[in-house]
Amino acid sequence: MLNRPAEISHLYRQLVRQHLNDLLDRKIERMWDIDDFAEQLCIHPIHLSNTIKNHTGISACGILQLEIARVARKLVANLSNPIQDIAFLLDFEPSQFTKWYKRVVGLTPKQFRTQIKRGTTTQILNTSLLE
Repeated sequence: MLNRPAEISHLYRQLVRQHLNDLLDRKIERMWDIDDFAEQLCIHPIHLSNTIKNHTGISACGILQLEIARVARKLVANLSNPIQDIAFLLDFEPSQFTKWYKRVVGLTPKQFRTQIKRGTTTQILNTSLLE
């Protein structure tokens, strides 16, 4: 049986992943923020943030960003997805997305795709940012 902080962390990660899947499947139209996740979990946003940080060592926003990065890597890896469309889907302006992607993944989307074409990103694609 999980203690309450572990339960909150587990439920939060599940909810984030489900939310991103729903966003990709176009079941929802906007990216949630921490307040939205806290509301879904029936807890105060500050309690959610503090619990996640104390239990995992990563902020709730940090976990959300890592999960968004996981999804973004998969979308960018599909060469038929225009970068601009990926940016808008994930609630970024295209130039912001490129800067954010480089900061989080270490390469721009274009550089990442160049590595895919060369076959050098297998390790990056198979490694989760958050497991």
